[in-house]
Amino acid sequence: WRHDEAEQARRFRDAFAAPADRLYWYGWQDIPRDVPVQEGLYFDPRHYHMGVTDAAGRPKLLRRMLEDGGLPALARLPAPALRRADRARPVAVIGGAGFIGSNLADAFAAEGSEVVVLDNLSRPGVEANLDWLKAQHDARIHPLLGDVRDEAAVAEAVRGARAVFNFAAQVAVTTSLDDPVHDFSVNVGGALGVLEAVRRHAPDAPVIFASTNKVYGNLGDLALDDADGRHLPVDPELRAHGISENRPLDFCTPYGCSKGAADQYVLDYAKSFGLKTAVLRMSCIYGRRQFGTEDQGWVAHFLIRALAGEPIAIFGDGRQVRDILDVRDAVAAYRALLAGIDGLAGRAFNLGGGPANAVSLGDVLAEIGARTGAPPEVRHRPWRTGDQLYFVADTRRLARATGWKPRIGWRQGVADLAAWLAAERAPGSIPRRRLLA
Repeated sequence: WRHDEAEQARRFRDAFAAPADRLYWYGWQDIPRDVPVQEGLYFDPRHYHMGVTDAAGRPKLLRRMLEDGGLPALARLPAPALRRADRARPVAVIGGAGFIGSNLADAFAAEGSEVVVLDNLSRPGVEANLDWLKAQHDARIHPLLGDVRDEAAVAEAVRGARAVFNFAAQVAVTTSLDDPVHDFSVNVGGALGVLEAVRRHAPDAPVIFASTNKVYGNLGDLALDDADGRHLPVDPELRAHGISENRPLDFCTPYGCSKGAADQYVLDYAKSFGLKTAVLRMSCIYGRRQFGTEDQGWVAHFLIRALAGEPIAIFGDGRQVRDILDVRDAVAAYRALLAGIDGLAGRAFNLGGGPANAVSLGDVLAEIGARTGAPPEVRHRPWRTGDQLYFVADTRRLARATGWKPRIGWRQGVADLAAWLAAERAPGSIPRRRLLA
Protein backbone atom coordinates (compact mmCIF):
# COMPACT_ATOMS: atom_id res chain seq x y z
CA TRP A 1 0.00 0.00 0.00
CA ARG A 2 2.99 2.30 -0.17
CA HIS A 3 1.69 3.66 -3.46
CA ASP A 4 -1.99 2.70 -3.26
CA GLU A 5 -4.13 4.28 -0.58
CA ALA A 6 -7.34 3.21 -2.32
CA GLU A 7 -6.31 -0.45 -2.11
CA GLN A 8 -5.53 -0.01 1.58
CA ALA A 9 -9.06 1.33 2.13
CA ARG A 10 -10.57 -1.60 0.23
CA ARG A 11 -8.52 -4.11 2.24
CA PHE A 12 -9.60 -2.49 5.50
CA ARG A 13 -13.22 -2.70 4.38
CA ASP A 14 -12.88 -6.34 3.36
CA ALA A 15 -11.25 -7.25 6.67
CA PHE A 16 -14.53 -6.50 8.43
CA ALA A 17 -16.08 -9.53 6.72
CA ALA A 18 -13.75 -11.81 8.71
CA PRO A 19 -15.58 -14.19 11.11
CA ALA A 20 -14.01 -12.65 14.21
CA ASP A 21 -15.15 -10.58 17.16
CA ARG A 22 -12.20 -8.22 17.07
CA LEU A 23 -9.87 -6.90 14.37
CA TYR A 24 -6.34 -5.70 15.11
CA TRP A 25 -4.61 -3.33 12.71
CA TYR A 26 -0.84 -3.11 12.82
CA GLY A 27 -0.53 0.63 13.43
CA TRP A 28 -2.37 3.92 13.22
CA GLN A 29 0.60 5.77 11.74
CA ASP A 30 3.20 4.79 9.15
CA ILE A 31 6.59 4.05 10.64
CA PRO A 32 9.38 6.51 9.73
CA ARG A 33 12.07 5.06 7.51
CA ASP A 34 14.77 5.48 10.11
CA VAL A 35 12.95 3.19 12.58
CA PRO A 36 14.01 -0.46 12.14
CA VAL A 37 11.23 -3.03 11.89
CA GLN A 38 11.86 -6.73 12.36
CA GLU A 39 9.63 -9.71 11.82
CA GLY A 40 11.36 -12.68 13.37
CA LEU A 41 14.91 -12.52 12.08
CA TYR A 42 14.29 -10.64 8.86
CA PHE A 43 13.49 -7.09 7.87
CA ASP A 44 9.92 -6.65 6.63
CA PRO A 45 9.33 -3.26 4.96
CA ARG A 46 5.62 -3.90 4.45
CA HIS A 47 4.82 -2.80 7.97
CA TYR A 48 6.07 0.72 7.28
CA HIS A 49 2.90 1.57 5.36
CA MET A 50 0.09 0.01 7.39
CA GLY A 51 -0.94 3.28 9.03
CA VAL A 52 -3.99 5.37 8.24
CA THR A 53 -1.78 8.43 8.61
CA ASP A 54 1.62 8.78 7.02
CA ALA A 55 4.87 9.01 8.95
CA ALA A 56 4.47 12.79 9.24
CA GLY A 57 0.96 12.48 10.68
CA ARG A 58 -0.96 13.50 7.55
CA PRO A 59 -4.26 11.63 7.07
CA LYS A 60 -4.33 9.06 4.28
CA LEU A 61 -7.45 8.23 2.28
CA LEU A 62 -8.58 5.51 4.69
CA ARG A 63 -8.57 7.84 7.68
CA ARG A 64 -10.35 10.60 5.79
CA MET A 65 -13.09 8.20 4.72
CA LEU A 66 -13.51 6.69 8.19
CA GLU A 67 -13.80 10.13 9.75
CA ASP A 68 -16.22 11.44 7.15
CA GLY A 69 -18.45 8.46 6.49
CA GLY A 70 -17.28 5.35 8.31
CA LEU A 71 -17.68 1.89 6.84
CA PRO A 72 -20.63 2.89 4.60
CA ALA A 73 -18.28 5.28 2.78
CA LEU A 74 -15.76 2.48 2.31
CA ALA A 75 -18.49 0.30 0.82
CA ARG A 76 -18.91 2.79 -2.01
CA LEU A 77 -15.32 2.73 -3.21
CA PRO A 78 -15.10 2.07 -6.95
CA ALA A 79 -13.45 -1.10 -8.16
CA PRO A 80 -9.67 -0.90 -8.62
CA ALA A 81 -9.79 -1.58 -12.36
CA LEU A 82 -11.96 -0.44 -15.22
CA ARG A 83 -13.34 -3.00 -17.63
CA ARG A 84 -15.58 -1.47 -20.28
CA ALA A 85 -14.94 -3.09 -23.62
CA ASP A 86 -17.89 -1.24 -25.11
CA ARG A 87 -16.74 2.29 -24.30
CA ALA A 88 -16.04 4.76 -27.08
CA ARG A 89 -12.48 5.98 -27.40
CA PRO A 90 -12.16 8.02 -24.25
CA VAL A 91 -10.00 10.88 -23.12
CA ALA A 92 -7.71 9.62 -20.34
CA VAL A 93 -6.88 12.12 -17.59
CA ILE A 94 -4.12 10.80 -15.34
CA GLY A 95 -4.45 12.57 -12.00
CA GLY A 96 -7.97 13.42 -13.10
CA ALA A 97 -9.43 13.91 -9.63
CA GLY A 98 -6.97 16.71 -8.91
CA PHE A 99 -7.59 20.40 -9.37
CA ILE A 100 -6.74 20.96 -13.04
CA GLY A 101 -7.46 17.38 -14.06
CA SER A 102 -11.02 17.46 -12.74
CA ASN A 103 -11.72 20.75 -14.51
CA LEU A 104 -10.39 19.34 -17.78
CA ALA A 105 -12.36 16.10 -17.34
CA ASP A 106 -15.48 18.17 -16.74
CA ALA A 107 -14.94 20.13 -19.96
CA PHE A 108 -14.58 16.99 -22.08
CA ALA A 109 -17.50 15.19 -20.43
CA ALA A 110 -19.72 18.25 -20.84
CA GLU A 111 -19.35 18.02 -24.60
CA GLY A 112 -20.22 14.31 -24.59
CA SER A 113 -16.81 12.64 -24.43
CA GLU A 114 -16.13 9.54 -22.38
CA VAL A 115 -13.45 10.30 -19.78
CA VAL A 116 -11.31 7.83 -17.86
CA VAL A 117 -10.09 9.35 -14.60
CA LEU A 118 -7.07 7.63 -13.03
CA ASP A 119 -6.24 8.86 -9.54
CA ASN A 120 -5.04 7.38 -6.25
CA LEU A 121 -7.01 9.95 -4.20
CA SER A 122 -4.01 10.57 -1.97
CA ARG A 123 -4.41 14.36 -1.85
CA PRO A 124 -7.02 15.60 0.64
CA GLY A 125 -10.14 16.94 -1.05
CA VAL A 126 -9.76 15.21 -4.40
CA GLU A 127 -12.33 12.54 -3.55
CA ALA A 128 -14.85 15.40 -3.51
CA ASN A 129 -13.74 16.36 -7.03
CA LEU A 130 -14.30 12.82 -8.26
CA ASP A 131 -17.68 12.72 -6.59
CA TRP A 132 -18.57 16.02 -8.26
CA LEU A 133 -17.55 14.71 -11.69
CA LYS A 134 -19.77 11.67 -11.28
CA ALA A 135 -22.67 13.82 -10.08
CA GLN A 136 -22.26 16.14 -13.07
CA HIS A 137 -21.75 13.56 -15.80
CA ASP A 138 -22.65 10.13 -14.40
CA ALA A 139 -21.89 7.43 -16.99
CA ARG A 140 -19.41 9.52 -19.00
CA ILE A 141 -16.91 9.53 -16.12
CA HIS A 142 -15.09 6.24 -15.58
CA PRO A 143 -13.09 6.29 -12.32
CA LEU A 144 -10.06 4.07 -12.06
CA LEU A 145 -8.51 4.15 -8.62
CA GLY A 146 -4.82 3.48 -8.88
CA ASP A 147 -1.38 5.00 -8.67
CA VAL A 148 0.49 6.46 -11.63
CA ARG A 149 3.33 4.04 -10.76
CA ASP A 150 1.01 1.03 -11.12
CA GLU A 151 1.81 -0.34 -14.57
CA ALA A 152 -1.43 -2.32 -14.89
CA ALA A 153 -3.64 0.59 -13.82
CA VAL A 154 -1.95 3.02 -16.21
CA ALA A 155 -2.18 0.54 -19.08
CA GLU A 156 -5.89 0.11 -18.40
CA ALA A 157 -6.40 3.87 -18.29
CA VAL A 158 -4.72 4.64 -21.62
CA ARG A 159 -5.70 1.54 -23.62
CA GLY A 160 -7.76 2.71 -26.59
CA ALA A 161 -7.64 6.38 -25.53
CA ARG A 162 -7.87 9.10 -28.14
CA ALA A 163 -5.85 11.52 -25.98
CA VAL A 164 -3.92 11.33 -22.71
CA PHE A 165 -3.33 14.20 -20.29
CA ASN A 166 -0.89 13.60 -17.44
CA PHE A 167 -1.37 15.69 -14.29
CA ALA A 168 -0.34 13.01 -11.78
CA ALA A 169 2.52 14.32 -9.69
CA GLN A 170 4.04 15.07 -6.35
CA VAL A 171 3.35 18.79 -6.52
CA ALA A 172 5.16 20.53 -3.66
CA VAL A 173 8.75 21.76 -3.46
CA THR A 174 8.65 21.37 0.32
CA THR A 175 7.63 17.71 0.09
CA SER A 176 10.38 17.04 -2.44
CA LEU A 177 12.95 18.39 0.02
CA ASP A 178 11.56 16.18 2.78
CA ASP A 179 11.47 13.03 0.63
CA PRO A 180 13.31 13.35 -2.69
CA VAL A 181 13.12 9.61 -3.38
CA HIS A 182 9.31 9.64 -3.26
CA ASP A 183 9.28 12.80 -5.38
CA PHE A 184 11.46 11.12 -8.01
CA SER A 185 9.44 7.91 -8.09
CA VAL A 186 6.16 9.75 -8.68
CA ASN A 187 7.28 12.52 -10.99
CA VAL A 188 9.89 10.72 -13.10
CA GLY A 189 8.87 7.09 -12.73
CA GLY A 190 5.20 7.90 -13.08
CA ALA A 191 5.65 10.08 -16.16
CA LEU A 192 7.87 7.49 -17.82
CA GLY A 193 5.33 4.79 -17.03
CA VAL A 194 2.59 6.79 -18.75
CA LEU A 195 4.74 7.27 -21.84
CA GLU A 196 5.55 3.57 -22.00
CA ALA A 197 1.91 2.61 -21.55
CA VAL A 198 0.89 4.90 -24.39
CA ARG A 199 3.69 3.60 -26.60
CA ARG A 200 2.47 0.03 -26.09
CA HIS A 201 -1.30 0.41 -25.86
CA ALA A 202 -2.31 3.67 -27.59
CA PRO A 203 0.58 4.80 -29.83
CA ASP A 204 -1.58 7.17 -31.87
CA ALA A 205 -2.90 9.02 -28.79
CA PRO A 206 -1.43 12.47 -28.12
CA VAL A 207 0.15 12.90 -24.68
CA ILE A 208 0.11 16.36 -23.09
CA PHE A 209 2.13 16.72 -19.93
CA ALA A 210 1.69 19.24 -17.11
CA SER A 211 5.14 20.65 -16.36
CA THR A 212 6.12 23.67 -14.27
CA ASN A 213 7.95 26.97 -14.39
CA LYS A 214 10.34 25.48 -11.83
CA VAL A 215 12.27 23.88 -14.71
CA TYR A 216 13.86 27.33 -15.18
CA GLY A 217 15.33 27.28 -11.68
CA ASN A 218 15.15 30.06 -9.11
CA LEU A 219 16.11 32.73 -11.68
CA GLY A 220 18.64 34.10 -9.23
CA ASP A 221 20.64 35.72 -12.03
CA LEU A 222 17.86 38.17 -12.96
CA ALA A 223 18.55 41.79 -12.13
CA LEU A 224 15.46 43.00 -10.27
CA ASP A 225 14.07 46.32 -9.08
CA ASP A 226 11.71 46.78 -6.16
CA ALA A 227 8.91 48.77 -7.76
CA ASP A 228 5.45 49.39 -6.27
CA GLY A 229 5.90 46.60 -3.75
CA ARG A 230 6.94 44.07 -6.39
CA HIS A 231 10.16 42.43 -7.51
CA LEU A 232 10.34 43.28 -11.23
CA PRO A 233 13.07 42.76 -13.86
CA VAL A 234 15.33 45.64 -14.77
CA ASP A 235 15.38 44.40 -18.37
CA PRO A 236 12.47 46.16 -20.15
CA GLU A 237 11.94 43.20 -22.50
CA LEU A 238 11.51 40.81 -19.61
CA ARG A 239 9.26 43.25 -17.79
CA ALA A 240 7.06 43.63 -20.86
CA HIS A 241 6.75 39.96 -21.83
CA GLY A 242 8.07 37.67 -19.09
CA ILE A 243 10.25 34.55 -19.22
CA SER A 244 10.21 32.78 -22.59
CA GLU A 245 10.91 29.17 -23.53
CA ASN A 246 14.34 30.32 -24.76
CA ARG A 247 15.41 30.58 -21.13
CA PRO A 248 17.90 27.73 -20.44
CA LEU A 249 16.62 24.95 -18.21
CA ASP A 250 18.18 25.12 -14.76
CA PHE A 251 16.64 22.60 -12.40
CA CYS A 252 16.56 23.60 -8.73
CA THR A 253 15.22 21.56 -5.78
CA PRO A 254 14.31 17.88 -6.11
CA TYR A 255 10.87 18.91 -7.37
CA GLY A 256 12.38 21.02 -10.14
CA CYS A 257 14.71 18.16 -11.05
CA SER A 258 11.97 15.53 -11.16
CA LYS A 259 9.48 17.62 -13.11
CA GLY A 260 12.25 18.82 -15.40
CA ALA A 261 13.42 15.28 -16.09
CA ALA A 262 9.86 14.20 -16.84
CA ASP A 263 9.41 17.26 -19.07
CA GLN A 264 12.43 16.18 -21.12
CA TYR A 265 11.34 12.54 -21.30
CA VAL A 266 7.98 13.63 -22.69
CA LEU A 267 9.61 15.74 -25.39
CA ASP A 268 12.11 13.02 -26.24
CA TYR A 269 9.41 10.40 -26.78
CA ALA A 270 8.28 12.49 -29.74
CA LYS A 271 11.82 12.39 -31.15
CA SER A 272 12.80 8.83 -30.25
CA PHE A 273 9.51 7.00 -30.68
CA GLY A 274 7.32 9.30 -32.77
CA LEU A 275 4.65 9.82 -30.12
CA LYS A 276 2.57 12.99 -30.37
CA THR A 277 3.71 14.55 -27.11
CA ALA A 278 3.79 18.13 -25.88
CA VAL A 279 4.48 19.98 -22.64
CA LEU A 280 2.88 22.95 -20.90
CA ARG A 281 5.16 24.59 -18.33
CA MET A 282 2.66 26.10 -15.96
CA SER A 283 2.87 29.14 -13.77
CA CYS A 284 0.36 29.59 -10.91
CA ILE A 285 -3.04 28.15 -11.83
CA TYR A 286 -5.97 28.81 -9.50
CA GLY A 287 -9.74 28.40 -9.54
CA ARG A 288 -12.69 26.23 -8.64
CA ARG A 289 -12.08 22.76 -7.24
CA GLN A 290 -8.71 23.82 -5.82
CA PHE A 291 -8.21 22.97 -2.16
CA GLY A 292 -4.91 24.76 -1.76
CA THR A 293 -2.42 24.22 1.04
CA GLU A 294 0.53 26.14 2.40
CA ASP A 295 2.79 24.08 0.16
CA GLN A 296 0.87 24.22 -3.12
CA GLY A 297 -2.08 26.16 -4.55
CA TRP A 298 -1.33 29.39 -2.73
CA VAL A 299 -4.16 31.57 -4.12
CA ALA A 300 -6.83 29.13 -2.92
CA HIS A 301 -4.93 28.60 0.33
CA PHE A 302 -4.89 32.32 1.04
CA LEU A 303 -8.65 32.51 0.44
CA ILE A 304 -9.41 29.43 2.54
CA ARG A 305 -7.45 30.84 5.47
CA ALA A 306 -8.98 34.29 5.10
CA LEU A 307 -12.54 32.95 4.94
CA ALA A 308 -11.85 30.94 8.10
CA GLY A 309 -10.41 34.00 9.85
CA GLU A 310 -7.05 32.28 10.23
CA PRO A 311 -3.58 33.82 9.79
CA ILE A 312 -1.70 33.39 6.51
CA ALA A 313 2.00 32.53 6.47
CA ILE A 314 4.08 34.46 3.92
CA PHE A 315 7.49 33.01 3.17
CA GLY A 316 9.78 35.90 2.33
CA ASP A 317 8.80 39.51 1.90
CA GLY A 318 5.52 39.04 -0.02
CA ARG A 319 6.82 41.00 -3.00
CA GLN A 320 7.35 37.86 -5.11
CA VAL A 321 5.62 38.22 -8.46
CA ARG A 322 3.67 35.50 -10.26
CA ASP A 323 1.36 35.54 -13.25
CA ILE A 324 -1.73 33.77 -12.02
CA LEU A 325 -4.12 32.05 -14.43
CA ASP A 326 -7.72 31.00 -13.92
CA VAL A 327 -8.20 27.27 -14.41
CA ARG A 328 -10.84 27.88 -17.09
CA ASP A 329 -8.20 29.57 -19.21
CA ALA A 330 -5.77 26.74 -18.43
CA VAL A 331 -8.30 24.15 -19.61
CA ALA A 332 -8.76 26.12 -22.82
CA ALA A 333 -4.99 26.05 -23.35
CA TYR A 334 -4.77 22.28 -22.91
CA ARG A 335 -7.61 21.77 -25.36
CA ALA A 336 -6.14 24.20 -27.87
CA LEU A 337 -2.81 22.37 -27.74
CA LEU A 338 -4.56 19.04 -28.30
CA ALA A 339 -6.44 20.46 -31.27
CA GLY A 340 -3.16 21.47 -32.93
CA ILE A 341 -1.03 18.56 -31.78
CA ASP A 342 -0.28 17.23 -35.26
CA GLY A 343 1.81 20.32 -35.95
CA LEU A 344 3.01 20.95 -32.39
CA ALA A 345 4.27 17.55 -31.19
CA GLY A 346 7.64 17.55 -29.50
CA ARG A 347 7.37 21.15 -28.30
CA ALA A 348 7.14 22.83 -24.91
CA PHE A 349 5.11 25.96 -24.18
CA ASN A 350 4.85 28.27 -21.21
CA LEU A 351 1.38 28.63 -19.70
CA GLY A 352 0.43 31.40 -17.33
CA GLY A 353 -1.52 34.61 -17.01
CA GLY A 354 1.23 36.69 -18.62
CA PRO A 355 2.10 40.28 -17.75
CA ALA A 356 -1.56 41.34 -17.64
CA ASN A 357 -2.11 38.98 -14.70
CA ALA A 358 1.22 39.48 -12.94
CA VAL A 359 0.70 40.13 -9.24
CA SER A 360 2.69 40.08 -6.05
CA LEU A 361 1.59 38.03 -3.07
CA GLY A 362 0.79 41.35 -1.41
CA ASP A 363 -1.49 42.32 -4.30
CA VAL A 364 -3.52 39.14 -3.86
CA LEU A 365 -3.71 39.62 -0.09
CA ALA A 366 -5.02 43.14 -0.59
CA GLU A 367 -7.63 41.92 -3.06
CA ILE A 368 -8.72 39.19 -0.65
CA GLY A 369 -9.09 41.80 2.08
CA ALA A 370 -11.28 43.87 -0.22
CA ARG A 371 -13.44 40.84 -1.01
CA THR A 372 -13.80 39.60 2.57
CA GLY A 373 -14.15 42.99 4.23
CA ALA A 374 -11.06 42.71 6.41
CA PRO A 375 -7.34 42.45 5.68
CA PRO A 376 -6.04 38.95 6.38
CA GLU A 377 -3.69 38.46 9.29
CA VAL A 378 -0.21 37.83 7.88
CA ARG A 379 2.75 36.15 9.56
CA HIS A 380 6.10 36.28 7.82
CA ARG A 381 8.36 33.27 7.68
CA PRO A 382 11.90 32.77 6.27
CA TRP A 383 12.41 32.36 2.53
CA ARG A 384 11.96 28.85 1.20
CA THR A 385 14.53 26.95 -0.83
CA GLY A 386 14.30 27.53 -4.57
CA ASP A 387 11.70 30.31 -4.39
CA GLN A 388 11.62 32.61 -7.40
CA LEU A 389 11.42 36.33 -6.65
CA TYR A 390 9.87 36.81 -10.08
CA PHE A 391 8.23 34.55 -12.59
CA VAL A 392 5.91 35.73 -15.32
CA ALA A 393 5.38 33.45 -18.30
CA ASP A 394 5.90 34.76 -21.80
CA THR A 395 3.00 32.97 -23.50
CA ARG A 396 3.44 34.42 -26.99
CA ARG A 397 4.72 31.11 -28.41
CA LEU A 398 1.55 29.34 -27.28
CA ALA A 399 -0.59 32.18 -28.58
CA ARG A 400 1.05 32.09 -32.00
CA ALA A 401 0.79 28.30 -32.21
CA THR A 402 -2.82 27.89 -31.08
CA GLY A 403 -4.54 31.28 -30.95
CA TRP A 404 -5.01 30.86 -27.19
CA LYS A 405 -4.92 33.79 -24.80
CA PRO A 406 -6.11 34.29 -21.21
CA ARG A 407 -9.58 35.80 -21.02
CA ILE A 408 -10.31 36.03 -17.29
CA GLY A 409 -8.59 38.87 -15.44
CA TRP A 410 -7.02 38.00 -12.12
CA ARG A 411 -9.37 40.12 -10.01
CA GLN A 412 -12.45 38.53 -11.54
CA GLY A 413 -10.90 35.08 -11.18
CA VAL A 414 -10.06 35.61 -7.51
CA ALA A 415 -13.60 36.88 -6.88
CA ASP A 416 -15.07 33.79 -8.57
CA LEU A 417 -12.87 31.46 -6.52
CA ALA A 418 -13.76 33.29 -3.29
CA ALA A 419 -17.48 32.88 -4.05
CA TRP A 420 -17.05 29.19 -4.83
CA LEU A 421 -15.05 28.51 -1.66
CA ALA A 422 -17.60 30.40 0.43
CA ALA A 423 -20.39 28.27 -1.05
CA GLU A 424 -18.42 25.09 -0.41
CA ARG A 425 -18.13 26.06 3.23
CA ALA A 426 -21.79 27.05 3.59
CA PRO A 427 -24.34 24.85 5.41
CA GLY A 428 -26.24 22.71 2.94
CA SER A 429 -23.50 22.74 0.33
CA ILE A 430 -22.42 19.46 -1.28
CA PRO A 431 -20.46 17.45 1.30
CA ARG A 432 -16.78 17.66 0.54
CA ARG A 433 -16.04 14.11 1.61
CA ARG A 434 -18.97 12.11 0.19
CA LEU A 435 -17.54 9.19 -1.75
CA LEU A 436 -18.72 7.77 -5.02
CA ALA A 437 -21.31 5.09 -5.32
